[in-house]
Amino acid sequence: MIEIIVNDARHSLDNVPEDMPLLWVLRDRIGLTGTKFGCGGGFCGACTVHLEGDAVRSCLLPIAAVAGRRITTIEGLSKDGTHPLQRAWVAEDVPQCGYCQSGQLMQAAAFVRGKSSVSDDEITAAMTGNICRCGTYTRIRRAIRRAVSEA
Repeated sequence: MIEIIVNDARHSLDNVPEDMPLLWVLRDRIGLTGTKFGCGGGFCGACTVHLEGDAVRSCLLPIAAVAGRRITTIEGLSKDGTHPLQRAWVAEDVPQCGYCQSGQLMQAAAFVRGKSSVSDDEITAAMTGNICRCGTYTRIRRAIRRAVSEA
Protein backbone atom coordinates (compact mmCIF):
# COMPACT_ATOMS: atom_id res chain seq x y z
CA MET A 1 0.00 0.00 0.00
CA ILE A 2 1.26 3.44 -0.96
CA GLU A 3 -0.21 6.59 0.54
CA ILE A 4 -0.05 10.03 -1.04
CA ILE A 5 -1.77 13.35 -0.38
CA VAL A 6 -3.22 14.89 -3.53
CA ASN A 7 -4.92 18.29 -3.40
CA ASP A 8 -5.19 17.92 0.40
CA ALA A 9 -6.94 14.54 0.15
CA ARG A 10 -5.23 11.40 1.42
CA HIS A 11 -5.18 8.45 -0.98
CA SER A 12 -4.24 4.89 0.00
CA LEU A 13 -3.35 2.96 -3.12
CA ASP A 14 -3.38 -0.83 -3.27
CA ASN A 15 -1.99 -2.87 -6.12
CA VAL A 16 0.02 -0.03 -7.59
CA PRO A 17 3.47 -1.02 -8.85
CA GLU A 18 6.14 1.03 -7.08
CA ASP A 19 7.60 2.08 -10.42
CA MET A 20 4.29 3.32 -11.87
CA PRO A 21 4.71 6.99 -12.81
CA LEU A 22 2.82 9.48 -10.67
CA LEU A 23 1.13 10.76 -13.85
CA TRP A 24 -0.68 7.46 -14.38
CA VAL A 25 -1.61 7.15 -10.72
CA LEU A 26 -3.17 10.61 -10.85
CA ARG A 27 -5.04 9.97 -14.09
CA ASP A 28 -5.92 6.27 -13.96
CA ARG A 29 -6.14 5.44 -10.26
CA ILE A 30 -7.34 8.71 -8.71
CA GLY A 31 -9.26 10.07 -11.72
CA LEU A 32 -7.63 13.50 -11.94
CA THR A 33 -7.24 13.94 -15.69
CA GLY A 34 -6.19 17.60 -15.79
CA THR A 35 -2.54 16.57 -15.74
CA LYS A 36 -1.68 15.57 -19.29
CA PHE A 37 0.64 13.05 -20.91
CA GLY A 38 2.82 14.71 -23.51
CA CYS A 39 6.16 13.08 -24.18
CA GLY A 40 6.72 10.62 -21.34
CA GLY A 41 10.32 11.80 -20.95
CA GLY A 42 9.96 15.01 -18.95
CA PHE A 43 10.77 17.22 -21.94
CA CYS A 44 7.45 18.95 -22.69
CA GLY A 45 6.06 19.88 -19.27
CA ALA A 46 2.44 18.85 -19.96
CA CYS A 47 2.52 16.60 -16.88
CA THR A 48 3.80 19.25 -14.45
CA VAL A 49 2.42 19.10 -10.92
CA HIS A 50 3.66 20.41 -7.59
CA LEU A 51 5.46 18.12 -5.19
CA GLU A 52 5.43 19.92 -1.86
CA GLY A 53 5.34 23.21 -3.73
CA ASP A 54 7.99 22.51 -6.34
CA ALA A 55 7.15 22.00 -10.01
CA VAL A 56 8.00 18.45 -11.10
CA ARG A 57 7.33 16.25 -14.12
CA SER A 58 4.91 13.57 -12.99
CA CYS A 59 5.73 11.29 -15.93
CA LEU A 60 9.22 10.77 -14.49
CA LEU A 61 8.38 10.21 -10.83
CA PRO A 62 7.69 6.66 -9.70
CA ILE A 63 4.88 6.57 -7.16
CA ALA A 64 7.21 5.04 -4.54
CA ALA A 65 9.34 8.21 -4.66
CA VAL A 66 6.40 10.39 -3.58
CA ALA A 67 4.86 8.15 -0.91
CA GLY A 68 3.59 10.18 2.01
CA ARG A 69 4.24 13.50 0.25
CA ARG A 70 1.92 16.36 -0.79
CA ILE A 71 1.06 16.71 -4.46
CA THR A 72 -0.97 19.49 -6.05
CA THR A 73 -2.46 19.06 -9.51
CA ILE A 74 -4.18 21.64 -11.71
CA GLU A 75 -7.47 20.60 -10.08
CA GLY A 76 -6.02 21.67 -6.71
CA LEU A 77 -4.50 24.98 -7.80
CA SER A 78 -7.79 26.58 -6.73
CA LYS A 79 -11.18 25.06 -6.10
CA ASP A 80 -13.05 27.66 -8.12
CA GLY A 81 -10.61 28.89 -10.78
CA THR A 82 -9.73 32.07 -8.93
CA HIS A 83 -5.99 31.60 -8.60
CA PRO A 84 -4.38 34.80 -9.96
CA LEU A 85 -2.76 32.83 -12.78
CA GLN A 86 -6.03 31.19 -13.78
CA ARG A 87 -7.75 34.58 -13.90
CA ALA A 88 -4.82 36.03 -15.90
CA TRP A 89 -4.89 33.08 -18.32
CA VAL A 90 -8.53 33.88 -19.09
CA ALA A 91 -7.96 37.64 -19.28
CA GLU A 92 -5.07 37.22 -21.71
CA ASP A 93 -6.86 34.50 -23.72
CA VAL A 94 -3.82 32.27 -23.39
CA PRO A 95 -4.97 28.82 -24.56
CA GLN A 96 -5.30 27.93 -28.18
CA CYS A 97 -5.63 24.14 -28.18
CA GLY A 98 -5.16 24.11 -24.41
CA TYR A 99 -3.40 20.76 -24.13
CA CYS A 100 -0.25 22.08 -22.45
CA GLN A 101 -1.98 24.66 -20.31
CA SER A 102 -2.31 22.70 -17.07
CA GLY A 103 1.44 22.08 -17.12
CA GLN A 104 2.12 25.70 -18.06
CA LEU A 105 -0.05 26.93 -15.19
CA MET A 106 1.55 24.61 -12.65
CA GLN A 107 5.06 25.61 -13.74
CA ALA A 108 4.11 29.29 -13.60
CA ALA A 109 2.45 28.94 -10.18
CA ALA A 110 5.60 27.47 -8.65
CA PHE A 111 7.66 30.23 -10.29
CA VAL A 112 5.57 33.23 -9.19
CA ARG A 113 4.93 32.13 -5.61
CA GLY A 114 6.02 34.97 -3.35
CA LYS A 115 7.22 37.24 -6.15
CA SER A 116 6.14 40.87 -6.43
CA SER A 117 7.70 41.41 -9.85
CA VAL A 118 9.18 39.34 -12.66
CA SER A 119 11.11 40.18 -15.81
CA ASP A 120 10.61 38.66 -19.23
CA ASP A 121 14.01 36.99 -18.94
CA GLU A 122 13.03 35.42 -15.59
CA ILE A 123 9.77 34.19 -17.06
CA THR A 124 11.52 32.70 -20.07
CA ALA A 125 14.07 30.94 -17.86
CA ALA A 126 11.41 29.61 -15.49
CA MET A 127 9.13 28.39 -18.26
CA THR A 128 11.82 26.79 -20.41
CA GLY A 129 10.95 23.14 -20.80
CA ASN A 130 7.20 23.74 -20.95
CA ILE A 131 6.40 23.45 -24.62
CA CYS A 132 3.36 25.00 -26.26
CA ARG A 133 2.87 23.49 -29.69
CA CYS A 134 0.53 26.36 -30.62
CA GLY A 135 3.16 28.96 -29.75
CA THR A 136 1.20 31.05 -27.24
CA TYR A 137 4.37 32.04 -25.40
CA THR A 138 3.71 35.78 -25.73
CA ARG A 139 0.28 35.40 -24.14
CA ILE A 140 1.71 33.13 -21.42
CA ARG A 141 4.33 35.77 -20.60
CA ARG A 142 1.65 38.51 -20.47
CA ALA A 143 -0.54 36.39 -18.21
CA ILE A 144 2.31 35.69 -15.80
CA ARG A 145 3.17 39.40 -15.62
CA ARG A 146 -0.53 40.23 -15.06
CA ALA A 147 -0.91 37.65 -12.30
CA VAL A 148 2.17 38.89 -10.46
CA SER A 149 1.09 42.53 -10.73
CA GLU A 150 -2.44 41.77 -9.50
CA ALA A 151 -1.49 39.42 -6.68
